[in-house]
Amino acid sequence: MEYLKRTEIISIGFMMFSIYFGAGNLIFPPAVGQAAGTNLLPAIAGFLLTGVGLPFLGIVAIAFQGGHYTEFISKHVHPKFAFILLGLLYLTIGPLFAIPRTAAVAFEIGVRPFISIHSMVWSQLLYTAAFFIATYLLALNPHKIIDRIGKILTPILLFFLIVLFARSYISPLGAVSAAVGTYITAPFAQGFQNGYLTMDLLASLAVGAIVVNTVRMRGVKEKRRIGRVCIAGGLISIILMSGVYISLAYIGATSAGSFGPFNNGAVLLANAASVFFGPLGNILLAVIMTIACLTTSCGIASACAWYFNKASQNRVSYQRILLYCILFSFVAANIGLTKLIQISVPFLTAMYPVVIVLVILSLFSRVWKERSSVYRWSLGFTLFFSIFDGINAAGIQITGINFLFNKYIPFYPVHLGWVIPALLGIIIGYGISCFEKGTESLTYTADDK
Repeated sequence: MEYLKRTEIISIGFMMFSIYFGAGNLIFPPAVGQAAGTNLLPAIAGFLLTGVGLPFLGIVAIAFQGGHYTEFISKHVHPKFAFILLGLLYLTIGPLFAIPRTAAVAFEIGVRPFISIHSMVWSQLLYTAAFFIATYLLALNPHKIIDRIGKILTPILLFFLIVLFARSYISPLGAVSAAVGTYITAPFAQGFQNGYLTMDLLASLAVGAIVVNTVRMRGVKEKRRIGRVCIAGGLISIILMSGVYISLAYIGATSAGSFGPFNNGAVLLANAASVFFGPLGNILLAVIMTIACLTTSCGIASACAWYFNKASQNRVSYQRILLYCILFSFVAANIGLTKLIQISVPFLTAMYPVVIVLVILSLFSRVWKERSSVYRWSLGFTLFFSIFDGINAAGIQITGINFLFNKYIPFYPVHLGWVIPALLGIIIGYGISCFEKGTESLTYTADDK
């Protein structure tokens, strides 16, 4: 079978939406909306660019390479670079940050409002244990993820979200508040950077691999047709994601007058649901959070186990890696949501620009005819400046370097100092490749089929 039915493509789009839409997708847009206030439009535009647009490009990049992105990076940059980058990427969206965050957020919003502070520790342990047992059982057979998530869990999730958003538009929490902090002077850049926290671009490299394999299992083998299915499913996903993000940000923007600012979007959303629906609001939100976070946890745990099983050349089984991933995530989830976010911010600030540049370069590989120098120089410059962005995000100030970079590097003060160096790297790399003999006319063999 070389073509999929329309209902199957829609199901794939729903699956992609559910895997993407988890902890960070629920808690960060309300926080952006509350801080941006009257500057909501440019702020949410920046957020959508990194939170929706770039993940879609990531899916397209994976589809264009037929799911063989590891091989692509190895050929065009370096095998060790591919091993380190993708290993860090899967650990980041896996047991180090993203998977523990799904359980922490689900507990913070869905369970914490119903329990006393005296039973908090034991309640969180029991809840996260049940959460990760469910994740393990759902992800144990990755071939059935599309049926379990795309056809069953996503429609339930969308129904509850529609109920919440309809209420927020019919009767808003209050007037849109004034912008605060960096959102006063640079709302777009701040929204752009906060989109990193969703980790969706990083996840797109994993989600793309899952989707490509799922499409192949359904009988579509030809590379271009796989690409078309992935792009169609991705469009469905980003349309749904954009609507959800804008609605959540609107809730945040109208919330400050009702109950003031909060440290994280999880508490903000919990209070908003309580205002909208009374005691039933927290129950509604508990259902939304559990379903959203469980689907994400299931999808990325499966992707993480699949990657490291492949990286180990099947020496360690998928099931064993999945179990290790779940056990580590269970421990990490119990350190608390706010702490997890604080730890992840510097790491993501340093890593995200490298992935952004890599995805964009791979999409335009035909322009520079796959010259490796373009990739190496551009990514090298990007990495250099993104590391300093990560150091600054960690609160470590290197005064002399920051003074020079702020003065001479465009966009550095708003954590986008890597943009111009990345473009410069493309120009230098392309120029160097023109003088190299026999260069870089790399071709595919089996991967191109």
